[in-house]
Amino acid sequence: MSAKHMKTDPELLQALRAVEAMPDDQIVTDDEAPEIRDWSQAERARFYRPRKVQKTVRFDADVVAFFEKDGPGYQTRMNDALREIMNRALRKAPTKTDAGSARPSRRGKTVHA
Repeated sequence: MSAKHMKTDPELLQALRAVEAMPDDQIVTDDEAPEIRDWSQAERARFYRPRKVQKTVRFDADVVAFFEKDGPGYQTRMNDALREIMNRALRKAPTKTDAGSARPSRRGKTVHA
């Protein structure tokens, strides 16, 4: 099921229908609602969707075939795999001991293993 067609939690759906049936003057607006002070159950970045950019890239045929074999959504799966690699690299802070593990890439740039 894609993110655009997620099912709504039945409890939330019931609450939304109840609010929909209320007259406007009975609905509590942000100005009237109490301030939330307990953020212990908050979820960070739950609704965050990164901005997409369109790029023309070239991949090896076997890499594309690997992702396409599972059907539609292969570009999303490729993006997810790249994001996982990016996040892993961002979590790993370079240290002085990492400097010895650098190796030149095929294109002459230094790659940290």
